[in-house]
Formats: sequence, C-alpha cells, structure tokens
Amino acid sequence: MQRNIQANAVHYGRNRVAALSAALAISLAFAIPATGYAANDALAKADTTTVSGKASKKQQIVFHVTNDDPKIWNQSLNNMAQLQKIIGKDNIDIELVVNGYGIGMLKMDSVVGNRVNEAVAKGIKVVACEQTMVGFKLTKDDMLKSVDYVPGGVIEVMQKQQQGYAYLKP
Repeated sequence: MQRNIQANAVHYGRNRVAALSAALAISLAFAIPATGYAANDALAKADTTTVSGKASKKQQIVFHVTNDDPKIWNQSLNNMAQLQKIIGKDNIDIELVVNGYGIGMLKMDSVVGNRVNEAVAKGIKVVACEQTMVGFKLTKDDMLKSVDYVPGGVIEVMQKQQQGYAYLKP
C-alpha cells in the first residue's frame, strides 16, 4: 500500500511539473513577441511618409513569380498596379523577382511583355535571376529591355525579406 501511495505521489508530481512547464512556455511565447512588436512600432514611427494626409511607413513588397502561367502573371501585375493605385506610387516600393519557369515570361516575345514594360514604366522594379537564365540558355539579348538582373532570384527574395519587405507569391 505504501508503494502505491509513493508511486501516485511521484506521478502527481511529474504531471504538476509538466503543467507548470507548459504554463511557463506559453507565458514566454506571449511575452517575447510583444517586445518585437514594440521595436517594430518604434521603427515604423521613425521612418514615415505621408499617405492621404496620415503619417505611415513607406510600404515595401516583393512579388515572387516562378511559373509561366499567363493567368498568374496577369493577376500579379494587376495586384501590383492596385497597390500603387491605393497606397500611392510614391508610398510603396514594389519589386517582382522572377526565376524558374517564370523566366520565359520576361523574354522579348512574352505574351505579357507589354504589361511588364508598362509596370516598369510605372516604377515597379522587375528582376530576372541570372542563374535561371543560364539554366534555360537565355542571354540578356533574349530578354525585355526593361528588366534588371540579379545573380540569384531566391537570394534576392531572401535579402528583400531581411530588409523588411512583405513577401507575396501568387
């Protein structure tokens, strides 16, 4: 009988320690991000521009297109145009990073080539991955003249995210 009481006490103690550990972990999970948000709020207040008469941080977004589906391309180009229209062209930095099968849509004969050129003319930066171009045996002569280049598309996306850009992959 004494042994059962001791076993139950040990079992009860382990459950109590596990419950307290879980409660501590949950408390920390809620406490730690709060400090990150406060830091982000301070940065946002420090770097402001005017949007519709209100102070706000200049928005930054990187679109990442890796396929050659014209529907996805048109949707992405429409989204970028709407962002500029709603937020204001001077209040947002938009970059479109293209790699993988999407690279063909930046060629001179692309079905969305005119729209890409229009987007660049409106201030949207469009960059092609040079590593993908090598893989598809493309040169800059094959590409739209409005396009810029980066050594690696995925690296460019990663760096933009580190700089605070929002990421959208349609």
